Order: sequence, then structure tokens, then C-alpha cells
Amino acid sequence: MITITDKAAEKVREFLDSNPQEGDGGLRVGVRGGGCSGFQYVLAFDSKRDDDMAFNSHEITVLCDRQSFPYVTGSTIDYVDAMTGAGFKVENPNVVAACGCGSSFRVEDEEAVSAV
Repeated sequence: MITITDKAAEKVREFLDSNPQEGDGGLRVGVRGGGCSGFQYVLAFDSKRDDDMAFNSHEITVLCDRQSFPYVTGSTIDYVDAMTGAGFKVENPNVVAACGCGSSFRVEDEEAVSAV
């Protein structure tokens, strides 16, 4: 399961209200190989695909492809507005290490890292 906070849901709704063409999908959460720690998050507004897992959190559809799901299961997506910038932040219980800037992460299973 992947959930989003109240603040993140509010920001997703704001985006969808201002971009109605995106309204038939949801917030896609995934990973791709890269960065100094192994993986980077991919967050985008997208339509549901055949092999996606879909979750409902705060009346927002959260989409995740099956390959990414083991790396983000149990995560919470938040929206942070700080002096250093604003944006979505992923709180992921599967992370064992992250780079200093926070843009990439590593999970415990090193074999899984090379598979993606």
C-alpha cells in the first residue's frame, strides 16, 4: 500500500483542478535506477495502465507499476513547503541509505538494485 498525506492530497487536487486533462488518472509513484545511491523516485500524473496497482488515499488514486512496488510499498507521500523549496517528499520504510541531497536512495537487497 502507498498512502498520501492530507497536504499532498490537497496539492494533487490543486494540480488536477488546474489541469483537467490529467483528471482521469492519478499520481504515479515509481522508481528508476540512478543517482549516487542506486534508485530515484518517479512521481508523475498519469493514467492507469494494465499492470498497475492502484490505491485510494484521501480520494486520490495512487498508481504504481508492479516492478517498482517492492521498493515503495508502505511509503507515504507528503508535500513539504520549506525555505529550501517545496515539493512532494517520499517517506519510505524500505530505504537503508540515501544520498546527502535526498534525491536517490538504496534498499537493503543489493540484488534487487541491479535488477531494475
